[in-house]
Amino acid sequence: MSAESDSTALAPQNPQLDVVLCWHMHQPQYFDSGAGEYVLPWTYLHALKDYTDMAAHLEACPQARAVVNFAPILLEQIADYSERLASGIGNRCSFGDPVLDLLQMDIVPVEPEQRREILRVCLRAHAPRMIEPFPLFDRLAALARQALEDPILLNHLDNRYFQDLATCYHLAWLGETVRRAHPEVQGWLKTDTSFNRDVRSRLLRVIRDEVKAILPRYRELAQQGRVELSFTPYAHPIMPLLLDLRSAREAMPDVALPEAPGYPDGEARVRWHIERGLEVFEKHFGFRPRGCWPSEGSLSAATVRLLDDYDICWTASGQTVLGNSLAAAGQTAESHTGSAAQEGWLHRPYRLQDSEIELFFRDDGLSDAIGFRYAEWHADDAVGDFVHHLENIAAVSPQGGVVTVILDGENAWEYYPENGFHFLRALYERLAVNPRLNLCTFSDVCERSGPRADRGELPDLVAGSWVYGTFSTWIGDRDKNLGWDRLIEAWTAVSQAVAQHPSLDTPELRRQLAVCEGSDWCWWFGEYNPAGSVSDFEQLYRRHLARLYQLADLDVPDSLGEVLSVGGGDPAAGGTMRKGQ
Repeated sequence: MSAESDSTALAPQNPQLDVVLCWHMHQPQYFDSGAGEYVLPWTYLHALKDYTDMAAHLEACPQARAVVNFAPILLEQIADYSERLASGIGNRCSFGDPVLDLLQMDIVPVEPEQRREILRVCLRAHAPRMIEPFPLFDRLAALARQALEDPILLNHLDNRYFQDLATCYHLAWLGETVRRAHPEVQGWLKTDTSFNRDVRSRLLRVIRDEVKAILPRYRELAQQGRVELSFTPYAHPIMPLLLDLRSAREAMPDVALPEAPGYPDGEARVRWHIERGLEVFEKHFGFRPRGCWPSEGSLSAATVRLLDDYDICWTASGQTVLGNSLAAAGQTAESHTGSAAQEGWLHRPYRLQDSEIELFFRDDGLSDAIGFRYAEWHADDAVGDFVHHLENIAAVSPQGGVVTVILDGENAWEYYPENGFHFLRALYERLAVNPRLNLCTFSDVCERSGPRADRGELPDLVAGSWVYGTFSTWIGDRDKNLGWDRLIEAWTAVSQAVAQHPSLDTPELRRQLAVCEGSDWCWWFGEYNPAGSVSDFEQLYRRHLARLYQLADLDVPDSLGEVLSVGGGDPAAGGTMRKGQ
């Protein structure tokens, strides 16, 4: 061996930088058990478009690794839709979803408000990417907008119009990988003529097969070690607020809180969500998850220590939660944001003092770039920019560095061409082969950690979420606090009824309470959100609360007839996503 080759062999090699991509999949409970129907269609639509595509991209790149987090209440809804589709196709019976029913039923509602709601639902799509590219859908959507303003036109739209509109709508919500797997779909998307019953039936069978296959596909990816599946507590509650409403003041000292001093029996309710969430996850995937993405990355010191009781190996939150916690401990300057790559404080795992669980914190810049910035870029340029930032971090990162990228796995892709097909395909392929980057999972990092100098230690944790490092998205203004007040009033009344009549304490009642404790309702409350979405979610929230009273044999109070929030803003991505800072 020459001296030159020997020196090359002995030259120090830069350590690889661990990169974890974590996609969070969640929807609240859209099924109104009192009415026996799905009020909003987002579960099966995202199943068709986003859960299918993400699985397909991971299947297509054997070297890729990712974490996919499922909220258990979403798993139940996917399984329920799968069963409804399997048993209902060909029987001319309702699926419990009025727009999905139009693919099979020959009878179209005649009531004006029911017709308006179908039109409103079918217009809920990002028009530049999901309506305008398809000739027939674009023309039918224009007619729908006109009919919403013209009662006479609304009344004269015939059955064929509604069936064609619903068919176009479902075609637009198919994932790009689904379209490519079914060549006939490409022809249907380009047509400018009506769809007959045979086409609608064939489309319905595609929908059935894709929804039915989703959970088995992810289970197989997990069994192959290509995906780590993690969970969120059952109905996606903000755990720190259930444990202690005053935890909101750790990051927002002057925040106004609801009238009640705390959430009744909060720790027991949090434990119920964790335990029920673990049960549902194991039922659908056949194993117990090692990690937990807490709802909206919401953590507090009490929440972390409670998760320790369930032998969870890792959890995660937002960059600003870490920054606030380090600043409170005097470990960084107050201007802790913006210099994470150079200082190294963000890109490593942490542990809370007297706790065992490993903590990871979201890189807001990289995560938000995928969620909000790259959709208008050429896919190769976007992935190149993303990889370039990672390589810059790798150049200054010490041994054991890990970059955590966490974002909504559902709502970003409708703003990308072809549902993000080219971006995601290139992202996985380039990250998987980059010699400086190690695409892995949180559990991979935990298994290698052991006693290590690169792990940070936190004497305390300033409570907050991945959104701004606070709980301001869920508590603190009039509308959000009113949402909490109505929930606490309901839970207090129900618990008193149960104390007097223990037989009322059924699994259905506890599950309904959990649905009402989900984070999505207060997420939407506030003037900064679009009025249509606020109305959808606040009405459904009041319906869920009313059902809780009914299950406890109580009269529904008049207060639930009052609107909680009206909205009126125009946030990015329609309010479905937020930036970390």
